[in-house]
Amino acid sequence: MKPALFDRYLDILGVEPGSPNSGLLTELVSAQLVAAPFENISKLHRLRTTGSTTIPDLEEYLDGIENWRLGGTCYANNHHFFALIEWLGFPVSLCGADMSEADVHMVSMVNLGGREFMIDVGYAAPFYKPIPRDLDKAHIIDFGRCRYVFHPQDEQRRSRLELFRDGVSIHGYLAKPEPRPLTHFDQAVADSFRPDSTFMNALVIERFTPDGGSTRIHNLSLIETPADGPSVTTKLADRDHLIGGIEDRFGVPSEVVRTAVEGVDLEADIYN
Repeated sequence: MKPALFDRYLDILGVEPGSPNSGLLTELVSAQLVAAPFENISKLHRLRTTGSTTIPDLEEYLDGIENWRLGGTCYANNHHFFALIEWLGFPVSLCGADMSEADVHMVSMVNLGGREFMIDVGYAAPFYKPIPRDLDKAHIIDFGRCRYVFHPQDEQRRSRLELFRDGVSIHGYLAKPEPRPLTHFDQAVADSFRPDSTFMNALVIERFTPDGGSTRIHNLSLIETPADGPSVTTKLADRDHLIGGIEDRFGVPSEVVRTAVEGVDLEADIYN
């Protein structure tokens, strides 16, 4: 990739380059979470307008952030962030994570100062900091109705995340430390565009705020979560209110959302 694109990436994040260290890594992770929402609008729009079933290249990804205030799902957000920090000199590996099937999610693992950290900027979750992997007890993040529990490594050095909503376990993944080339995920990426896949039957966008809160629209629900307090959910009346709400709350042009949402059932739960 061209260095100019990575310079542009850093400008978008508002982060100055520097020597690889834990402070810079935390700054980058937080800035990424704020700048690039988790969303599948770009995925649907790209499919509708170009027929593409691949990860957008870096230039297209950055165009989406700057021009339409978009980001991506796990594949775009995590892959491009991995490429950025690798370019900056961090010792990082792109790794797979199992959900309902093997390696349908990706994360980054970074070694710094003799410690290993996991980074996931593509899970629609408030992971503002790298997560240490050398845990001796569960690492817990409470956020609105959700609790994220990172467990200590198992005997195979895998890290398990559990997501609880209202005290009920609803999702999670098992991250594995083996480095993977991007091509390893080609089939999973292609499968994510199948007509029966989750992100072809739902609409979601969530942007995190610098103060630690977030705004999410998931199908016809608007969920606002402050940094320290309960989530508030508002039902959107119909598709027009959905499209207008995304434009008002996120700045995504209504014509982009309208094209993306055409034919989507708006019934799938992204965690089911």
